[in-house]
Amino acid sequence: MTTFQIQGDRIPLTIHFPAIASMTSTQFYEFALANRDLRIERTATGDVIIMPPAFSDTGNRNLKIAQQLANWADRDGTGETFDSSAGFTLPNNATRSPDASWMRRDRWESLTDDQKASFAPICPDFVVELRSRSDRLPQLQAKCREYIDNGAKLAWLIDRQNRTVTVYRPNAEPILLENPESVSGDPELPGFVLPMARIW
Repeated sequence: MTTFQIQGDRIPLTIHFPAIASMTSTQFYEFALANRDLRIERTATGDVIIMPPAFSDTGNRNLKIAQQLANWADRDGTGETFDSSAGFTLPNNATRSPDASWMRRDRWESLTDDQKASFAPICPDFVVELRSRSDRLPQLQAKCREYIDNGAKLAWLIDRQNRTVTVYRPNAEPILLENPESVSGDPELPGFVLPMARIW
C-alpha cells in the first residue's frame, strides 16, 4: 500500500502516479472512500489533486453563496443545489467539486440512486468557484472553462483578492465584472441575484 504524507504551505498537491492515473471511476470512488479526510479531485488526464481544508473565511463565504443559491432554488423549484463537498464526474472523466452548484431537477432525477450516491456522472448546469488565498487564478480559470466545455450553462469565478467576478457561458468570451454590487444569474437561473457585499 502506498501512503502519501502532505505537509507544507497549504497549496493543493497534484500527484502524478501511473497506478492512480489509470484508475477507473469505480476505483477512484474507492480511493476517495479510503481517504475520507482528504478533499480530492481528479483531472481529465488522471492526476489526483489533494486540497487542504478551506480557510475559515473562505468557508464562511462559501456557505453564504450556497445558502443564497439554495434559498433561490427553493423558491424557484426547478432544480437541486449542492455545496462544496459534492463531487461530479464530468464527461471528460475529471472529478470536480465546485464551491457551489445547481442542476435542473429533471437532469438530477435522470440519474440512478447508485449514481447519485457516488461522484454523479454529470456536470451541473451552474457552478461557482470562489478563489481562496492559496488558489492560483489560472487554474481556477481553466476549471471554469472545463465546466462550460463539459455541459455547464453558466460558471462564475469569484476572486475576492481582486474584487472581480468572471462570468463564463458556452460559445462566448468570459465577461469580467469589476467590483460588482451584485451578480445576476439570468437567464440561466431566472431571478437569482447574488449580492456581493458579504462575499468580498
